[in-house]
Amino acid sequence: MSEKKATRNAYGDALVALADRYPQLVVLEADLAGATMTKGFKAAYPQRFFDMGIAESNMQGVAAGLSTCGFKPFTNTFAMFAAGRSWEQVRNSIAYPGMNVKVVGSHGGLSVGEDGATHQCIEDFSLMRTIPGMTVLCPCDAHEMTLAVEALLQYEGPAYMRLGRSAVETVTDSIPGYHFQLGKGVTLRDGKDVTIVAVGMMVQMALKAADILSAEGISARVLDFHTIKPLDQELLLAAAKETGAIVTSEEHNVIGGLGAAVAEFLSENCPVPVIRHGVNDQFGRSGKADQVLAAYGLTPEVLADKARQAIAKKG
Repeated sequence: MSEKKATRNAYGDALVALADRYPQLVVLEADLAGATMTKGFKAAYPQRFFDMGIAESNMQGVAAGLSTCGFKPFTNTFAMFAAGRSWEQVRNSIAYPGMNVKVVGSHGGLSVGEDGATHQCIEDFSLMRTIPGMTVLCPCDAHEMTLAVEALLQYEGPAYMRLGRSAVETVTDSIPGYHFQLGKGVTLRDGKDVTIVAVGMMVQMALKAADILSAEGISARVLDFHTIKPLDQELLLAAAKETGAIVTSEEHNVIGGLGAAVAEFLSENCPVPVIRHGVNDQFGRSGKADQVLAAYGLTPEVLADKARQAIAKKG
């Protein structure tokens, strides 16, 4: 593991770094450039930056229009407003006609911390996953985020990407043979007793949970599913067949997100024990990010316990 950096910071840096190579890239913001970290792009490319004010729904419609002119718009606001307030416009103006717009929701999950329940979006994966044709992703660290931004610039079609507020350890840059591809998960650690399928900052916690289990003689496979939709069915099916037990982990409601997607697929294709680790259908609360995560059980220790439960169900 290397430096700690928030994925929102890596995203902002990537936009600036890639702007010259992708002159069609334009950035739309909903009065939050200092929080979503699009402020660097605003300073470097002011003619390609549009602050739409606190009018998120209008921003999505404008982005859809820009995409018809050959631009590659990235819209930016908090996940709560991208997936919640402007959901209808994302569905009807962007996804339904298949517009080449990337909807970016920053400050997703409980790790928003002090902003409290109103801003701790734990429903965005679910809301965006149900829209037909929508790609949904949440990179786990700065390295993966940088690669994801370019992958989205090369991808033609609607997509939603979640960013995190808190600084997280960079882990994917040290994985031998690591390769980023939309719709394809990554095996970060092999194992034979149980598989932990994680997304976002829970990937780092999954690696720590695997260390805890290893000390007990339990071999845990760790999969980084940065893309929730489309789901990497091939990698997931192999893990289910080879380890016989699955745990999903996400900074999201256990209803409708990664855990639901995994359970839906495996129930029809390879029924094995599946334990979902995430927010148990509760609203968040205000507090320091690490304290809030701990209060809701989003820790390596709880995740390791979920893995033990999944193994016990193998029969």
